[in-house]
Amino acid sequence: MSDGSEGTGGLTFDKSKRSWPNELNVFGALILIIIIFEVLGAIFMQQSLLFDTRDRFDSIFNEARLRIIIIQVAIIGIIALGVTQVIITAGIDLSSGSVVGATAMIAMSFAQVAEVNGAMNPKAIFGPSFLDLPVVIPIIVGLTVGTLAGAINGLLVAYARIPPFIATLGMMLFARGVAQWWSLGNPVSFPTESYAKIGAGMMPVIIFLSLAVLFHFIMNYTVYGKHTYAIGSNEAAARMSGINVPRHLMLVYMIAGGLAGLAAVILTSKNLTAQSGMGLSYELEAIAMAVIGGVSLFGGRGSIIGTVIGALIIGVITSGFTFLRLGAFYQEMVLGCIIVGAVALDQWQQQRAASRS
Repeated sequence: MSDGSEGTGGLTFDKSKRSWPNELNVFGALILIIIIFEVLGAIFMQQSLLFDTRDRFDSIFNEARLRIIIIQVAIIGIIALGVTQVIITAGIDLSSGSVVGATAMIAMSFAQVAEVNGAMNPKAIFGPSFLDLPVVIPIIVGLTVGTLAGAINGLLVAYARIPPFIATLGMMLFARGVAQWWSLGNPVSFPTESYAKIGAGMMPVIIFLSLAVLFHFIMNYTVYGKHTYAIGSNEAAARMSGINVPRHLMLVYMIAGGLAGLAAVILTSKNLTAQSGMGLSYELEAIAMAVIGGVSLFGGRGSIIGTVIGALIIGVITSGFTFLRLGAFYQEMVLGCIIVGAVALDQWQQQRAASRS
């Protein structure tokens, strides 16, 4: 009697080698973390983290806390979408947080109103000709600055053959210096009403999820995505197959920089001000979202969906620790352990896959 293990052409199907989508593992981790916080909340706080136990809402969920969780990860999540693509190519981008700071200062300078309370804007960087500009101008400026920073990273990595760690570390220091130099450390405030609407309410979340859907499609169904995975899996083989690796790496870093610039525009719009310290450590949180979401630091593996779930995991952990009234240092220690664990698990899976082949 046949056991059903024979496949096409007489080839046998080994059930032990069936692939299990990594996103399901990450989603399972998210559910487990939620359950842990729910149990801890019931024991120590007599409350639920995500569910309404006091009949304050029309639904079973604590909508206010859910809204906070997704809003607080949306802006860094936009950066993580670009960082994910860089890591898939077996690269790294340490500059995105500093690029956010520099772009925030520059973009907000073109988004200022002319008058505040009937007087000339005291925080104005430029003269009257550059005040009360159409909202599209600071958006274009922000995207251009971010993309330019990404292009420089791409040139250094792809053409100068400087290791991504060193190239983006240099950009990190340079961009942070630009952020501090732009207004001599003074905040840039008082944006136009139309600019302030960009980051109002749930707009950051809508933009984040829309971009996630877009890049999920791009990474899975376009030549760009296939080339990105191919370079990360084996750069030499990608070159041999005819892929213009330097040009593609340049494009990947430009996209990552442009997304960091967009995040800066949304962040300054949301906060109604720009400060030179904005974006501090954002690059580490973006990398953490990608790694927790299953993106391999060795390149060639990972997905946009995984990064989105990784962002939600960080959001749940942040809100969970606040919910339990635990210090932020505990959160950082736990995140550090999760990141190390995720990388160790990824390495173990690669070694296991290599031993099977």
